[in-house]
Amino acid sequence: MIDLIASRTQSLKADLLSGLTVALALVPEAVAFAFVAGVEPLVGLYAAFMVGLITAAIGGRPGMISGATGALAVVMVSLVAQHGVEYLFATVVLMGIFQIMAGTFRLGKFIRLVPYPVMLGFVNGLAIVIFLAQAKQFQFADENGNLQWLQGEQMAMMLGLVALTMAIIHFLPKLTRAIPSSLAAIVTVTLLVIGLDLDARTVQTVLADMTGNADATIAGCLPQFHIPMVPINLETLQVIVPYALILAAIGLIESLLTLTLIDEITETRGRGNKECIGQGVANVATGFFGGMGGCAMIGQSMININSGGRGRASGISAALFLLAFILVGASLIEIIPVAALVGVMFIVVIGTFEWASLRLWGKIPKSDLIVVVAVTGVTVWQDLAIAVVVGVIISALVFAWKHASNMTFEVRDEYDTKVYLPNGPLFFASIQAFRDQFNPRLDPPEVIVDFVNCRVMDHSGIEAIESLAERYEKAGKELHLRHLSPECRALLKKAGNMVEVNMIEDPKYKVADDSLA
Repeated sequence: MIDLIASRTQSLKADLLSGLTVALALVPEAVAFAFVAGVEPLVGLYAAFMVGLITAAIGGRPGMISGATGALAVVMVSLVAQHGVEYLFATVVLMGIFQIMAGTFRLGKFIRLVPYPVMLGFVNGLAIVIFLAQAKQFQFADENGNLQWLQGEQMAMMLGLVALTMAIIHFLPKLTRAIPSSLAAIVTVTLLVIGLDLDARTVQTVLADMTGNADATIAGCLPQFHIPMVPINLETLQVIVPYALILAAIGLIESLLTLTLIDEITETRGRGNKECIGQGVANVATGFFGGMGGCAMIGQSMININSGGRGRASGISAALFLLAFILVGASLIEIIPVAALVGVMFIVVIGTFEWASLRLWGKIPKSDLIVVVAVTGVTVWQDLAIAVVVGVIISALVFAWKHASNMTFEVRDEYDTKVYLPNGPLFFASIQAFRDQFNPRLDPPEVIVDFVNCRVMDHSGIEAIESLAERYEKAGKELHLRHLSPECRALLKKAGNMVEVNMIEDPKYKVADDSLA
């Protein structure tokens, strides 16, 4: 009993310290994504707090961190620019409703169908995106508002502090695991900058650059309940529904893929449908409290897992610490050197990227390599949702091609009858190989096609059989079809009278055809 209490106390301590580390890293990310979406910094911070708190409390993956993300922000920017922030809040509410529906109808399980090469490309692409996103911290806005790279001592200072942060995170766990190394690195670098009065860029500097206001701050009050001020009519729905559907899809794809990744790292299993509902409830709530909506954040989730955060307390504490920063701790957070946060994110990049995938060249099928490279590239070039769709489509086409090439035939001559035994699935990709095996003009008067080792998969397969029947009918030959399922017989029109029915031996399987749906 004492050991159990000690274990739970240690886990709670790890979750709380990890949550504090995550909260520190959430501030600049939430502010940056708010500006990408074209809204005020507090709109992003409120989203990070609300979405993070609710998903941590009721979602399906303990230890996963959610908040405002860039993948959603790039979709929101055109909506905000054309219709204003109130339409964004209404869209986020509707987005949440769609996500709740996805969880209710148990659609979360389909993320398990995403092939492993797509997952590999997703992880590598996100690592590259996180890395590239840090580049702006090495830049500053000149008098004309153009971004320029830091020069001389400023660049050397930035690189030196980033390297120090990474070194602390890497080596401290070898000495002690009493506190998360990321948190220790942030505190150490901050105290070093203050103690030596170094001229380093801080969170407040970044805020000033983003807003053009030297007095910009993350300080604010508690989120206030607010019904989106939009007309409730068909025209409003026509505006927000397309955006809500896209945002809901992107949010769930990113969240469920991150959930799967954390499952693999922790060797546990999250609940996809419960996570869909948790994300939905969180977005409905944040839409009514002036937040921009959000989903799972792979970078912050990796920080949390690497810092020892495994339970729900880590996500809940991260959200509450973030709220505390907004209410009373803004001045402390704003003095943190950006270099410390960049160093933490670089460690996340190193830990997220699947370096083993670079050793796969020549060891796995070329088709899988193409999928990995394609998904990685599209994730960097466009966004995660498009990348996953592209990867799944390529994988499906490769699967279809491989199975089409597996269509083989055994041909036997029995007296004056020729027997064809196709082997493999008959569907849209294999129908040409199926057709090419038959030559009605040269075949004997009686021909049997035995489907005992062949399964008709779709309407294209049915049409191929119909076409074959027509060819033999025109050639004046007698065709017999054996071992077809009842659904095949129901779908065949012209060839239906050529089917030999054997109620005992005939297989029973479904055919993908709309006429039976």
